Amino acid sequence: VQLQASGGGLVQAGGSLRLSCAASGRTSNRYGMGWFRQFPGKEREFVATISWPGTNTYYADAVKGRFTISRDNAKNTVYLQMDSLKPEDTAVYYCAARRYTTTSSSRNDYDYWGQGTLVTVSS
Repeated sequence: VQLQASGGGLVQAGGSLRLSCAASGRTSNRYGMGWFRQFPGKEREFVATISWPGTNTYYADAVKGRFTISRDNAKNTVYLQMDSLKPEDTAVYYCAARRYTTTSSSRNDYDYWGQGTLVTVSS
């Protein structure tokens, strides 16, 4: 499966962005999905995950209450709604898919990765 992330950009602190991750290829399979982010010089870290078909979600403490992950299975797309953004949210955001329907916060559990989209939050 191929993943295409989009929706990144420049936003002021306190603002919102919505990231999208469109899947193509073997989309008939049922994938658990996740969003991760990477700061310069750091390892990729977990942000949020959602099960198939969308019953369960789980968030990193740093984004809980501000970010919302969702999915539209008819469109093969996963979203990350980011509200109340902070400068420390500035990172490259990646979406990922795993060959199981459940959630996971471990990047090692994911089999497919998108190319990343840059989110910059100015103070």
